Amino acid sequence: MPGSALIAGAAGAVALTTVHQLGCRAFADAPRMDVLGMRAMVRLRRAAGIEVPDHATLYRQTLAGDLLSNAAYYSLVGIGSREGRWARGAALGVAAGIGALVLPRRLGLGDPPASGSVRNRWLTIAWYAIGGLTTAAVLQALDGPDD
Repeated sequence: MPGSALIAGAAGAVALTTVHQLGCRAFADAPRMDVLGMRAMVRLRRAAGIEVPDHATLYRQTLAGDLLSNAAYYSLVGIGSREGRWARGAALGVAAGIGALVLPRRLGLGDPPASGSVRNRWLTIAWYAIGGLTTAAVLQALDGPDD
């Protein structure tokens, strides 16, 4: 089961990242969680005395970090009963979306770009929920349906 959870978590992270990338191409003022990730990466590098790379490298490194951390987070959908995986996927996704809107300012990263838009708030929550639900769906496919 733990291997399945990690694979499914990675699928959820890829789903979230794919939806985010497509949304950024579709809407000029789409939610930009990648910008927050880059702000965090710059802050961490400076605190550690590590040189900040050029924008393209920083973007790729942030994207890789997002995929890894989101995969680990979404793998939590696999903990607990098989019957509760869909509810956990939805709940973890919604919680991550709300956290993405609320935590950046408290962490000193400023507000997410265009986060004043009600549409973008809902899109942010929905995109993270898609990641959680994708994780549940992949777990179901890997482990078989609930008995």
